[in-house]
Amino acid sequence: MDRDEVWRRGEQLAADHLLGSGWTILERNWRCAAGEIDIVAVEPGREPTVVFCEVKCRTGLGFGAPLEAITRAKLGKLRDLALHWLRAQDRPVPSFRIDAIGVLLGPQGPSITHLKGLSR
Repeated sequence: MDRDEVWRRGEQLAADHLLGSGWTILERNWRCAAGEIDIVAVEPGREPTVVFCEVKCRTGLGFGAPLEAITRAKLGKLRDLALHWLRAQDRPVPSFRIDAIGVLLGPQGPSITHLKGLSR
C-alpha cells in the first residue's frame, strides 16, 4: 500500500467510525487558502457539536503511534483552519471542538483511537 492509499484508507475508516457512532459528516477534505481540514462532522446530542477532526494513519509503530504526529504547531494550524471554516458559514455555530482520530492499519486489522477535545 503506498502512502496515498494508507491516507485514503485511514480517512475512510475514521469517517466510518464517526458515522457508526451516529455522527453526521458535513465536509471531507475541506480546503481554504490556509490549508485543509480532514473531516468536519456533527456529534449528536442535546446540544449538537460541530467537530473538526484531524486524521492520522500509520501502518506500524516504527515512527510512533498515529496521534503522536499531532504537534503543538499542528494543533495551532487546526485551530486556525477551524476559524476559517466557522467564518465561511451562513449561520453561527454555538458549539465546536477539535478532535483527533488515529488509525493504525496493523496485521490484526485496523484499530481506531478517537481523542476528543484536543488542547495542548
